[in-house]
Amino acid sequence: MTDVIHTSSVERATALSDEDLADLCEATDHAIMEGGGFGWLAPQGRDALSRHFRGVLLVPERELFVARLDDHIVGSAQLVRPARNNEAQAWAAQLTHAYVAPYARGHGLARLLVERVEERAAALGHRVLNLDVRETQARAIFLFENLGYVRWGTHPAYARVNGATVAGHHYYKMLEPHRGRPTDRL
Repeated sequence: MTDVIHTSSVERATALSDEDLADLCEATDHAIMEGGGFGWLAPQGRDALSRHFRGVLLVPERELFVARLDDHIVGSAQLVRPARNNEAQAWAAQLTHAYVAPYARGHGLARLLVERVEERAAALGHRVLNLDVRETQARAIFLFENLGYVRWGTHPAYARVNGATVAGHHYYKMLEPHRGRPTDRL
């Protein structure tokens, strides 16, 4: 029996081909169906998700990162920077909408996705990365805590899922200053 070798990578997306967009929409719907990683509770379908991701690419304060397995997008995350007029919070950014589709887990992509967002945030001069996650997302909580995120609080009425109130945990991580200049490589 031969082992299948998969190629995996994470990159910052500045544009999406039709094929990439189809892969991203499929991965997103699978993550939603599994109950994690996005604010939606029901699959949105390709049209709605295509509009969403095209919109993300247009927002100057948002950067989209995509995880690839064998050259297909299987997950994503977003880096959200504060508005330019928010000088007091310019040192902090937010990691949001981070997920890997259930069918692509086990290849280290979730960890790599978060690490790439952290690297980019540090390269842009941010020293804090914030995130929040529903208490029901055990895999995400495990990952974030293992990557050094500190839970600073819990909101007891964070979300409503299937008629039930769900708590949400809030995390932060201090980032090391980036060595060198910001790069478009990330």
